[in-house]
Amino acid sequence: MQSRTRRASVAARASSNGQYDYDLVIIGCGVGGHGAALYAVEQVDAVSFDREGIAQHARQLASNIQGNLRRSLESIGVEILMGSGKLVDNHTVKYGLPGRVDVGGQVTAKNIIIATGSVPFVPPGIPIDGKTVFTSDHALKLEWLPKWIAIIGSGYIGLEFSDVYTALGTEVTFIEAVDTLMPGFDKEIARMAQRLLINGRPIDYHTGVLATKVTPGVPGVKPVTIELTDFKTKKHVDTLEVDAVLVATGRAPFTAGLNLPAVGAETDRRGFVPVNEKMELLDRDGKVVPNVYCIGDANGKYMLAHAASAQGISAVENMLGRPHVLNHNSVPAACFTHPEVSFVGITQEKAEEMAKEQGFKLGVTKTSFKANSKALAEKEGDGMAKMLYRKDTGEILGVHIIGLHAADLIHEASNAIATGQGVQKRDAAGNLAVAEKKREIEAGKGKVGRGILFYRV
Repeated sequence: MQSRTRRASVAARASSNGQYDYDLVIIGCGVGGHGAALYAVEQVDAVSFDREGIAQHARQLASNIQGNLRRSLESIGVEILMGSGKLVDNHTVKYGLPGRVDVGGQVTAKNIIIATGSVPFVPPGIPIDGKTVFTSDHALKLEWLPKWIAIIGSGYIGLEFSDVYTALGTEVTFIEAVDTLMPGFDKEIARMAQRLLINGRPIDYHTGVLATKVTPGVPGVKPVTIELTDFKTKKHVDTLEVDAVLVATGRAPFTAGLNLPAVGAETDRRGFVPVNEKMELLDRDGKVVPNVYCIGDANGKYMLAHAASAQGISAVENMLGRPHVLNHNSVPAACFTHPEVSFVGITQEKAEEMAKEQGFKLGVTKTSFKANSKALAEKEGDGMAKMLYRKDTGEILGVHIIGLHAADLIHEASNAIATGQGVQKRDAAGNLAVAEKKREIEAGKGKVGRGILFYRV
């Protein structure tokens, strides 16, 4: 497997108490590490920071974003020291770059945050050449447009790139291991998404199969070959020839080389760093390692950029002695396709299981965007919104939206869950409402198990 050097930076200022070089060292500078550093600077006077390097060949947009992250840290007094960081003990980090004797050193800190992020996960049997077989990290750097591309995986990454490729005129074939597309999404939302995002476009798909062998090709000369086997029987079912393959099978934690054994800890079998609800590092016996935290994709709790940032804030709160536990059920997710798909909380399938296990009645209220005049005015009537809640307590369990501005609308539901707002009876007719600051989601009583959901601005 091709190795990847952790190009990191250590941003440092002297410790306020003089006992350590720094008050805080953050290994890794993705969104999570960046968010933790920004918040820590607001709360304390010194931060130490160790980040992954900027990819040299990224497109201008990615380069600008990464440059802005760095400048935003420097503007508030955070110094950047380039290096690949690893633990020496729970107060010491060693950093450096392979082959560079002029770069590196060892720093101490009162607290350390591990925020090294993740890398694309590539299944066995799929060699990445970066040209005809590539991951999402390579996709934006692709210098040619394939006429036909196979996308392995139909989650967020696969859907978003299929949206881009089909808009550019490329034919797409999805290869999905499970029996349905979009695993992990609410099934009703997934069915509508398939109708809107897949069925009406030059996209076909193979479900219940594995891409067990992929042979790279040559752009415009030799096709990529893909051998498909049945997921259950493991028997060969087909061989595809396409121009390119995008591997979109999720991400894996980038935690190799952290030297966790130095503090009595180790990653799990998948490479995730074990933490408790306060983001504190746990040793092999499940006990807290003092002054060391891990946030973001590296801990695997919720592999989204904004979740990493929220975990960073939570970690800083806890290291400052202000106990804080992040409610991950309130963290929204979005798929930036056209139309967008978003959700917060659990799916209807999981909610039904929970209702059965705990003995409560599940409320489900939903509506079509065809009932929304703004959506119709913008010719975006395809879509729906659905809310799941406990009928006994009014607790909101999940909200799912597909349609115009779904990624924006979901934040109101996220805020409602985060602040403990619930569905409440308004009158004898049984109308329900969730009051929020800017919008109000109302569910009018309709057919049994259904309702009318709309947004009042």
